[in-house]
Amino acid sequence: MRIQNLTIFAFLAVFTIFGCGGESSPDGKDEKAAPEGKADSIYGECQVRQILAWVNDPEVSSDILKQAGVHSRAARNITEYRDGLDELAGTQDDDYFDTAEELDDVYYVGPRAFEQMAAAVAHRCEFVSKAEVIFSPQFYNDSHLSRVAELIDAAQTSIDIAMYSFSDYTILDALENAVNRGVSIRFIFESALEDRKDPPGTMSSKIEDIGIDVRYVNKIMHHKYAIIDGPKANIDDAFTGILATGSANWSHSAGTRYDENTIILQGNDELMLRYQKEFNLLWSNSRDFIWDSNLTWLGSKEITSYMIPDNPTVDAVFTSANFKTSVTSYGPTFSIIRGECEVSDKLVELIQAATKSIHIASGHMRSRPVAEALLAKFAADPTIDIKVYLDGQEYISEWYHNEQLGDLEDCLVEAGDSLSKQQQCLDKGFYFSYELHMASVPLKFKYYSYRWDYHYAEQMHHKYFVIDGEIMAGGSYNLSDNAEHNTMENLAIYHRAAFADLVDAYEDNFATLWVTGSSEGYYDDLVDLIENTSDPIPIVFDSMALDWDEVTALKQLIRDNCPDINSQDFRENPEDHRICYR
Repeated sequence: MRIQNLTIFAFLAVFTIFGCGGESSPDGKDEKAAPEGKADSIYGECQVRQILAWVNDPEVSSDILKQAGVHSRAARNITEYRDGLDELAGTQDDDYFDTAEELDDVYYVGPRAFEQMAAAVAHRCEFVSKAEVIFSPQFYNDSHLSRVAELIDAAQTSIDIAMYSFSDYTILDALENAVNRGVSIRFIFESALEDRKDPPGTMSSKIEDIGIDVRYVNKIMHHKYAIIDGPKANIDDAFTGILATGSANWSHSAGTRYDENTIILQGNDELMLRYQKEFNLLWSNSRDFIWDSNLTWLGSKEITSYMIPDNPTVDAVFTSANFKTSVTSYGPTFSIIRGECEVSDKLVELIQAATKSIHIASGHMRSRPVAEALLAKFAADPTIDIKVYLDGQEYISEWYHNEQLGDLEDCLVEAGDSLSKQQQCLDKGFYFSYELHMASVPLKFKYYSYRWDYHYAEQMHHKYFVIDGEIMAGGSYNLSDNAEHNTMENLAIYHRAAFADLVDAYEDNFATLWVTGSSEGYYDDLVDLIENTSDPIPIVFDSMALDWDEVTALKQLIRDNCPDINSQDFRENPEDHRICYR
């Protein structure tokens, strides 16, 4: 007899607290009701999440369930329900279990079955998430580059890498040593898209020369993460593997010059599985960098969303959700789905939910949804502690702002009544720093040169948000429409409940960034040098956190005292000019 209107938590309490008294079915179903709320002390949320993730794995057959002690009829009914009418796992008609109640509704599944399934996944709830963060710049031996090389040296089974920029030879040597130990390595590399045109001597060819298959996708691949000994073949490896992710590329500048962050995470299956699922998607829809024809395709276990426990203390979103996949004459292809904004929607949601503070460190501020959400939030409640820290390249003058407004107006007029064309106008690159300044949103720039140039830029390359001192959201995602709709990006969300030290570390980092150069008096010293000496004027200088008015005044002061600053040579060859003679 099936018990009606009884939650799975009550079922668990019946079995565990009161035993199996009375007549019951072979799997332990009992007609006695149980006090509500006691099951949480017996089976916590983790075990319920892990049960669902486990039975939703197409590779978990009825035989595997039976081996775990689940009654044969219950095991068979679970897999038949999940596998759909065709009775084949991993096909389109599969019906995965969304809730414990849905699983409980399967005939012959009761407290005994849940107890046995809980026992089968209990080890998954014994792992504790560990996270460390490395902030750049650092001396090389203390940098994320050195730490990643150590992690690679310790790898035992597999390494999956999705990397935008890679030029560090210590890591390359570590990868070669790993290959020689028998570690299986896959590499999705943005540079391979260009390297394929003339492969000899490129980093892509060097990676393949040491025995690693290199592939690329047809969009900008802006991820900066590696999965070491992760769930490439076995879900349980999600608990012991290591995820390294953040804003930092594997380049010397990212480790020793730029403001960056890299998180090393272990023991968190949800993030590990989400990043592995993303890697698998890109790998399965990638194109081969043709160099070493002896390298073979390396597959991996399929991971679906239903196999990933949904822990409220963490999350991750990827811009790949904004694309559909197909195969064209060029090979596997990602194509944009208009109207999808997976990551910016999440950031807007976080901004709207903030009640006390929003601290943003970002290389760019060119995302219309994010900028408008910030402006709306500040207008609605100016008491919220909003601070935005951007790289110096995001500074624009009032004149330039008016120019881009005019361009936008012209574009919208030309678009006419076409909504898609209007949206394309709104999605074009637009600098929002001036609008934030005019709205009195506290805003500073990491300012280190009169004219930005990558040769000498000490970039503020972070991409993170700290909300209410309770949530940190960060990853590779730049605040721009280009990042949302032309680029593969990631954003991970960490809650204080599980990552208090990590959230605090980012708050402390932001507080340090916000006063860059203040205690040293760099701004006043530079102004004094220009105004009161005849010395050559530095136009590349020590980094300072300056507001819009301070940057504007400094730029005007340099123009007034450096006649050549806007000459053709200075404009076209900024890397050749780091000082200006009066």
